[in-house]
Amino acid sequence: MKNAWKIKWFPELDSTNSELLRNIQEYDNLSVIAAESQTRGRGQRGNSWSSAPGENLTFSILLKPSALEAKDFMSITFLAAAAVRDFLKGEGIPAQVKWPNDIYAGKRKLCGMLIENGLQDSRIAYSVIGIGLNLNQVCFPENIPNPTSMKLLTGREFKPMETLEKLLTYFDMGALARAEELRRNYLHGLFQKDVARQYRDIASGEEFTGTIKDVQPDGRLLMETPLGPRLFSFKELSYIL
Repeated sequence: MKNAWKIKWFPELDSTNSELLRNIQEYDNLSVIAAESQTRGRGQRGNSWSSAPGENLTFSILLKPSALEAKDFMSITFLAAAAVRDFLKGEGIPAQVKWPNDIYAGKRKLCGMLIENGLQDSRIAYSVIGIGLNLNQVCFPENIPNPTSMKLLTGREFKPMETLEKLLTYFDMGALARAEELRRNYLHGLFQKDVARQYRDIASGEEFTGTIKDVQPDGRLLMETPLGPRLFSFKELSYIL
């Protein structure tokens, strides 16, 4: 299914997600806002997203789905994360999704996402998918853990506008109607799936050995531990890398 993207570039914004959210009525479904520079980029857990101006790809997609139930909100994450992963594989980068929606190459972070949804009754009225993808940056601030970029991984230079247009071809919005198919595709090659690794329970601070087995339709991570299976919601678990 071909998507009718409406791409708008800005030299500078505080945040592409913020631009869409504060002007949500002015932008149509499948609008894409991209910025050469963000002054207040936002990431998960209330963190900021640091990106060198002009060297990376920072953009947000607006969806106004007509029939997506609120209970299927994770379909948007499953779709977006797998789309970026598959795009990177097409560029020769063996990327994986680190639950819930970071993209890693090996043990280094290549891309982050911030997805913000608005509800109307039992349906999703809109979804803003914010994506920060490291393209050409080779030097990162010391306070950013384990970053990498497409240039560091391939030795090639990437043009942001051309890269964005190519990346968007991997988003099949029609697939949102096929929730289970999206979930299975997302799980394929999930970072550290079926391998025993060290994790930390954020609430208790406990470190333990666990094996990721599945991601539930509601987004919870199913992990096998020495004490049996456990389910973790977002912000309840951290990886020890």
